[in-house]
Amino acid sequence: MRLLNIVVVAALIVAAAYVYRIKYEATRHAEQVAKLQLEIKRERETIAELKAQWAHLNSPDRLQALAEKHLRLRPLAINQLHDLAGLPDKPFVDPDPIGSMLEALGSGADPVVTGSVPGMPLPQRRPAGGR
Repeated sequence: MRLLNIVVVAALIVAAAYVYRIKYEATRHAEQVAKLQLEIKRERETIAELKAQWAHLNSPDRLQALAEKHLRLRPLAINQLHDLAGLPDKPFVDPDPIGSMLEALGSGADPVVTGSVPGMPLPQRRPAGGR
């Protein structure tokens, strides 16, 4: 019976030490969480402050005053304004340059022979936008 009591007391001591260790780790983790939450709060406040500074620095009235003070700009003349019709057309880019070269080669001479079937001309190209 005494041996059983000693084993139970030893098991209780080991269990108490294990529970104390778990409690200590939980307390340490809770402190880390509290520190991280405080750091997050500070970072959010810093971000809000920086956003307010950015909004102030980019305000149109402030930029206009700085431009008038530091830049020697003249107002736009009426002849500097154009509409879209005044823009040049976009240059043409051939979507199939190889096909165009083949057509150019085939237009001045006899039909081009493919080699697979003697005397058979190349098939016609499809239009660029068609199916």
